[in-house]
Amino acid sequence: MDILIVEDEAEIAQLIQLTLEKEGFSCRVSRDGVTALRMFTELPPDLIILDLMIPGLDGLEVCARIRQKPGAKDPYIMILTAKAEEIDRVIGLSTGADDYMAKPFSPRELVARTRALLRRSMRSSVQRQEHRTKHFLVDLEQRIANRLLDSKPVGELDLTTLEFNLLSTLLSNPGRVWNRSQLIDKLWGDNFFGDERVVDTHVARLRKKIEPDPANPTFIKTVVGVGYKFEDTAP
Repeated sequence: MDILIVEDEAEIAQLIQLTLEKEGFSCRVSRDGVTALRMFTELPPDLIILDLMIPGLDGLEVCARIRQKPGAKDPYIMILTAKAEEIDRVIGLSTGADDYMAKPFSPRELVARTRALLRRSMRSSVQRQEHRTKHFLVDLEQRIANRLLDSKPVGELDLTTLEFNLLSTLLSNPGRVWNRSQLIDKLWGDNFFGDERVVDTHVARLRKKIEPDPANPTFIKTVVGVGYKFEDTAP
C-alpha cells in the first residue's frame, strides 16, 4: 500500500514515515500543497495523510481538488492537524476527507487508523461482488459504479471514495431507511469524530451526480426526522 504524507514539519513527516514504513507501508513525502497535487497526479496513492496547515495550498484546498480529479484511484484521505476544534473536523470531513486526527498523536493510533482505512477496500472483496437496481450497477470488486439502461451499463459515475461507499451502502438494501448514525458507522466506523450532519453534505453531493433533478430526488429519498433511503425498481 502506497501512502503520501503531506506535512511541512520535517520532524513530524519523518516520524510518520518511519512509523508506517516499519509496519510495511510504502511512503512518499511532500512538504507543500502544490507538490502534493503533482505527486498525486503522477502516482495516485492508496492513502493521503494530509496536514491542514501547509504552504502553497492549505490542506482543505488540496483535499477538495483531489476529490474533484477523476482518476483510476480515489485515495482515502486522513486529515492531520494541530487544530482540534469540532468545526475544523466538520469542515475537513465535508470537504471529502475520510478521517481526522489531531496533533499530538501517538504512533500506535496512527497505525491503527491507517490500517482501519485501508481495510475498507479490502473488505469489499469478501462481500457480495455487486449491487444492482434498475438504473444502477455497483461493482464492489473493481469499485466502479455505472448507470444502466435496459440492464446495460451506459456510463461510469465519477464518484469519490466516500460517494462510492455511500451509494453502495444505499444500494445494498433498496427501500431500507438508514439514519445518520447507521451511515456514519458504515462509512467511517469507529474513526468518526464530528457532527453527524456531515452525512447530509455527502448525500447532497451524491445526488448531484446521480439524480436527474437533485432538488427533487428520484432515487435518494429523505425520510423526514429519520434519514435516507434508496428507491429504484429491482432489475
